[in-house]
Parts: sequence; structure tokens; C-alpha cells
Amino acid sequence: MREAVAPSLDRERVFASFFQAGFECSTHRRADGNRLDLLQATGHAAHCLADYRQVKSLGMKTVRDGVRWHLIEAAGSTGRTWDSFLPMLRASRETGVEVIWDLMHYGWPDDVDIWKPDFVRRFAAFAAATARLVRSETDRVPFYCPINEISFFSWAGGDSALMNPMAEGRSFELKVQLVRAALEATEAIRAVDPRARFLYCDPVVRIFPKPDHPDDVQHAIGYENAQYQAWDMLSGALWPQLGGDPSFLDIVGVNYYPNNQWYYEGEALHQGHPLRVPFSTILADVAARYGRPVVVSETGAEADQRAGWFTMIADEVERALFDGIDVQGICLYPIIDHVGWDDERACESGLLSIEMSDGARRTHAPLEQVLHAQRQRLPLW
Repeated sequence: MREAVAPSLDRERVFASFFQAGFECSTHRRADGNRLDLLQATGHAAHCLADYRQVKSLGMKTVRDGVRWHLIEAAGSTGRTWDSFLPMLRASRETGVEVIWDLMHYGWPDDVDIWKPDFVRRFAAFAAATARLVRSETDRVPFYCPINEISFFSWAGGDSALMNPMAEGRSFELKVQLVRAALEATEAIRAVDPRARFLYCDPVVRIFPKPDHPDDVQHAIGYENAQYQAWDMLSGALWPQLGGDPSFLDIVGVNYYPNNQWYYEGEALHQGHPLRVPFSTILADVAARYGRPVVVSETGAEADQRAGWFTMIADEVERALFDGIDVQGICLYPIIDHVGWDDERACESGLLSIEMSDGARRTHAPLEQVLHAQRQRLPLW
């Protein structure tokens, strides 16, 4: 099977490694008002140096990680405090790990009103300040994900009131505001460091009408097409008055989990369901639509499903590579078992445990074995 992926080796290599690690870094407020900080809850904020060393030893030299805006510009402060970020930045430099920095992973300072024009200005200024600090600390070409999952964020915070800003019926309005902020932030970063690369990621989904509800066909199509709106706005294909342009859509990140295909207003389609669309087909659709490098920016499963799910993802990515799709990597997300957003349950979804022992985390052996096997089978870089 190695010969099948050989044509992909001639193309540009965007990242330091094909297999990547994603550190869950959500900082949003829940509907009950409590703010999450997953970097603190998983202990990664305190053990970033050890974590970077461990994932690098496992062959993952590129990671996704977060810059916590709400701590750097805390409400009521008169300036920026970087002590929550500098240890992570310096740990990445010390270990040689390449980081894609999420600048806004659902959370923002409490004194910012996300609906107001000042949100756009404030976020762009924060992005530029982060870029200046990163450039002062390292000579590497920087990678940024300015705003994580704009489309999902808009649904969860603007339609379903599941997270901040806890709104209903304002999803498209929130999406426009987030795209506007992302565009301004991208320009602000480029003004500081023209070398910067940008990742914009969102879930990729498939939605089907139930067999006994044929009238839902158009509703299902509409909901499925909404997954592209943020990318289309960034590229200027939709609402070009926002200032979008193809140059803003640098690298397209697709987030894909076991429940990303479902019946309209119904249940998720299980693995093996005859309606499920192969992941390689979804990758091909995204690549054809945007003509940009694609990375699987989040993927993973829980408990005993972890190894089998990752095997399937790698197999489907190999098929996409064989078909000429420019897939630049697969990011295991989250790499550390994490704490549930809503109920703070222990989610066994990572390669690494939350608990530290002798400076390292325990690995989930079946997933580690699969990762090792896939690195041998897909020796891309």
C-alpha cells in the first residue's frame, strides 16, 4: 500500500509532521455561566513541556494548542499579561515542536461584547500582539487558527444557547461577526509577520432525511450546506462585502467524529450504516470546493472505539491521497483524556491520560499501537 501514497510525497509539506496532536483548549462559558479552561483541567497548562516531549517521542512534531485570551486580557486589567502563554511558547521552542495556535477557542474576556463592532477591533489587536510575541520568541514560520470552528460555534452559541453568547435564532448573525473578526485578525497578523500560515477548521457532516420523512429532503440539504458558509465567507464566495478573499482560506481543517453523520432531527448513523458516506469522499468534496491543502484537524473516539476509529480514518486518508487529494495531516484530538464540557465527566478519548506519573502520561496502548503501525505504513514525513 505504500506505493499508493507515493504521488503525495511530491507536493508541498505544510507541517513538520503528518500525524499531529491536539490539546483541547476550550475556554467558553457554559449556559450555567461557568467558564471552562480545558488546558488547566487536563493539566497541560502546568505540564506543557513534558507533554510536548512525550508527543514528539510518539512521532507527532506538530500540535494544536490554545492561547487563552480571557487570561491574557482579563476583565478589569489595564494591559496584557502573558504568563499563561509564555511557558507554552517557550516549551514549544525548547522541544522543537511546531504549534498551530488557536487564538479564540470559543472564549473571550468578560468585558468584551461579542455582538458589538469593538469585538472585531479588540480581537484583531489581540491577534497582532500575540503574533509580535511569537515572532520575538522564535524564528519558525508561525501557524494560527484565529477562531476555532466558526460554523459550529455559531450554531452552539447563536442558535442553541449551549455556550456563550447563549443566543437563539442568531446563528447567521454570529457567523458573520466571527468571520469579520477572523478576517481582521488574519490581516493584523500578516502585518506583523507575512510568513504566517492560517488554519480554519470546522466539522464536516452529512445529514439525511429519514426514510419515512421525504418532505425533509430540502431541510437536510440546507443544514448540510450550512457547514460551508464560514469557509465561503472567508474566501469571498459568500457575502463578499465582508472582505473575504481566496487568500484568507490558507489551509482547510476538517473535524470529523463518529457522530458527524445523522438523520435530520434524528439520531446519528452508526459505523456500517448503509447511508454513511466514506470519509475519503468527504475529503474529496472539500478539496474540490476550495482547492486548498486539507488537514484532518480533529478526529477521535471514546473508550474502546479509539483504535478502530483511528484505523478507519487513516485508511480513508490513504484512499484520498491515492486519489490525489492534498491531505496534509491527521490530528488526534484531544490527545489527552479530557473533562466533559457539560457534566465534567472523565472522557477517555485521548492517547494520553490526564494523570501524570514520573513526568509523563500513561498511553492508551491499543491507540498507541495503531498510531505506530500507521506511521510505518504512511511514512509521509
